[in-house]
Amino acid sequence: MEYVILGRTGLRVSRMGFGGIPIQRLNPGEARALLDAVEAAGVNFIDTARGYTVSEELIGQAIEGRRDRFVLATKSMSRDREGMARDIEVSLGNLRTDFIDLYQIHNANLQQLEQVCAPGGALEALLEAKAAGKIGHLGFTTHSVDAFARALELDWVETVMFPYNIVESQGAELMERARAKGVGFINMKSLAGGAIEDAALALRFASSNPNVTVVLPGMYAPEEVAENAAAVSGASPLTARELERAEEIRRELGNNFCRRCNYCAPCTAGISIPNVFLFQGYLRRYGLEDWARGRYGALAAKAGDCVACGACEERCPYQLPIREMLKGAAKDFGG
Repeated sequence: MEYVILGRTGLRVSRMGFGGIPIQRLNPGEARALLDAVEAAGVNFIDTARGYTVSEELIGQAIEGRRDRFVLATKSMSRDREGMARDIEVSLGNLRTDFIDLYQIHNANLQQLEQVCAPGGALEALLEAKAAGKIGHLGFTTHSVDAFARALELDWVETVMFPYNIVESQGAELMERARAKGVGFINMKSLAGGAIEDAALALRFASSNPNVTVVLPGMYAPEEVAENAAAVSGASPLTARELERAEEIRRELGNNFCRRCNYCAPCTAGISIPNVFLFQGYLRRYGLEDWARGRYGALAAKAGDCVACGACEERCPYQLPIREMLKGAAKDFGG
C-alpha cells in the first residue's frame, strides 16, 4: 500500500481509505473481520459519519485496542454550534476514542457553508473541540462545485471531500487548486455511487489523478478490500484499452444518473429511490432482466407510487429530475 501526506494536515494516510457507509449492514463480528482485512491490506484511513446510522459504533467496536493504527475521520450534518458540539461528543463515544484526527462538515451547499461560518455556527464548536485536543484537523464535504470553490478560500479547511470518477469530472479544476493550496482531496463516489460496475477500473482511474490524495471506496466484505487495494496499490498509467473502456462507460451513463447517495430520502410514498434506479440500470445496461425485475418486484413501493411531491428533488445534490426519472422507471418495469 502506498502512503501519502493528507495535504497540510501532515497526516500520513494510505492511498486508499475505508468508506464507512456499507458497514451499516453488518453485525459487530462481521465488522471486526472487515476491519481486520482493512488493517491487513495496509489501509489506515477510515472515514465515517454521524449520519451513517450505526457505522461509527461498529467501527469503534472493531478497532478498540488498536485505535493508534488508524487515522479516524468522521463528519456531521449539524450547521449550528450547539448541534455540532453535541455530535462531536457522540462521535467520540461511538468511536471509543478521546481524539478524532479529522472532523468534517458533512455535505453542505454554499448557503449552509455560510451558516457554518457565521456567529453561532458549527465552526465555533469545531474550533473549540480542536483547541481542547478532541479534534486534530478540520475538513469539508460537498456535492456542490460552488461550495467546493468557496471552501478553498477558507483558511480552516484542510481537506475537501468531493465526487470524482470516470463520469464526473466537474471538480477537476478545483482539485488542482486544492493541491496547490495544500488542501487534501478525499475522493468520494469513485464508483459513481455504484453505477460503475468495473470497480478496478474506476479505482485505477481515480488514483491515477495526481490531484487525488485518497481514494475512498465503500466496502463491506474482506474480499472487496483485497481487490480494491490491489487496484490502487502501485497503479501504472491507464492502458489504451482502459481509456477506451472508460469512454464507453461515459457514453453508457451520461450525466443523468443516480449516484445512490440517498440524500433524496425519505420518500413521501416510501419508495427506495436509489434501488429503483439501480435495478433499472441492470435492466437497461446489463441485460439482467429476470434478476432486475425480481428485485424490483420485491420493493414495498414501486416507481409508479410516486405522488410527485418533489421533496426528493429539493434534497438531491445533483439536481436530478427524479419525478420524471421515476416515470421512466415505472414505464420500463411496466407500471
